[in-house]
Amino acid sequence: MAIDDIKVHNDDPEEEEEEEEEEEDLVDPLDGLKESCGSSNHCAHLNEKLTACNDRVNSRSKTEETCSEELFDYLHCVDHCLTESLFKKLK
Repeated sequence: MAIDDIKVHNDDPEEEEEEEEEEEDLVDPLDGLKESCGSSNHCAHLNEKLTACNDRVNSRSKTEETCSEELFDYLHCVDHCLTESLFKKLK
């Protein structure tokens, strides 16, 4: 008999339902806020710059250019937006 063959039986259906309900209730507010902040008017132009830089870098086969500056600017904007609204949604 191997460890994989051992099965744990849970005879209490109420306990299984409670565990499923608890898992369904957990929603990370950060995910939705990141999307809304990333597409906001304040950060949209930085996202466009990042996308243009990525397209430019990906179109070249030999380049030393990276888009780190554009990425940092965009992430800074999103983080700044998140700080204004994230802590209001936490319990």
